[in-house]
Amino acid sequence: MTNILAQPDCNLNSVCEPLEGCCLERIEEPGSKRPPNTGARLWGRVRSKLLRQKLDPQTVQTKNWHMDVIEMNGIKVEFSMKFTSRDMSLKRTPSKKQTGVFGVKISVVTKRERSKVPYIVRQCVEEVEKRGIEEIGIYRISGVATDIQALKAVFDANNKDVLVMLSDMDINAIAGTLKLYFRELPEPLLTDRLYPAFMEGIALSDPAAKENCMMHLLRTLPDPNLITFLFLLEHLKRVAEKEPINKMSLHNLATVFGPTLLRPSEVESKGHLTSASDIWSHDVMAQVQVLLYYLQHPPISFAELKRNTLYFSTDV
Repeated sequence: MTNILAQPDCNLNSVCEPLEGCCLERIEEPGSKRPPNTGARLWGRVRSKLLRQKLDPQTVQTKNWHMDVIEMNGIKVEFSMKFTSRDMSLKRTPSKKQTGVFGVKISVVTKRERSKVPYIVRQCVEEVEKRGIEEIGIYRISGVATDIQALKAVFDANNKDVLVMLSDMDINAIAGTLKLYFRELPEPLLTDRLYPAFMEGIALSDPAAKENCMMHLLRTLPDPNLITFLFLLEHLKRVAEKEPINKMSLHNLATVFGPTLLRPSEVESKGHLTSASDIWSHDVMAQVQVLLYYLQHPPISFAELKRNTLYFSTDV
């Protein structure tokens, strides 16, 4: 059984990618031979089926999962699909339990752990760099949802078995857990307060003015947010160095992480844009460009940023 959570205007390939790793129930007669290329043709049928339905919210938005089965040459694929609006699936919801890490402010987590970067971020990054940095599509290909939820529960419970579990877990599930952590922060890593300024700064046409603005915005971030952001930034740069192998360029990584790190807690209405899809597309492109700017920037030092802050604050 394969579950697909569909969203409006989503890319069909991104919906179908999780199908590649699902379990197939083979129904073959003894001695029968399966024709070549059955798998590729079957996935083609699945995609065609989804395309015909167009993932139309009017037809798939129900309280129950929509069930379907596609069979071909002794292979049967069963999948279920349900529409969920972006407002619900991407909404940042603070956790009611402040003892965990998901949905808890990063400042609370780092203070509790007495660390500069949350433990979950450090461990997931370490595992990806250890055995997933050359994985094709790392951070783009989705991990199995049940594995990600299992890791989430272990990190939230501060279970001592987390390191053993990480070493045995599929690397895409670990990458997915890291993305989920940032996606579920009560506010984005780059903060709600600074979001409008990031959007304005990235739109500046003068390179010097843009540089000054974008560096100043980093200096303005709370220390736990800034240190974690710089830690993640260097990791993503190391991932991109393996682009010939993993096919993940800086732009690809910015596309994956930009909205995750910048998407505000609440989407504000913008009068000059005419529809929700316009707002979404405009914001996402800007969010990607902000992260891409920092990824393409020479190494950024926390100490250097802080020295500049002291300089600006005293040179009055």
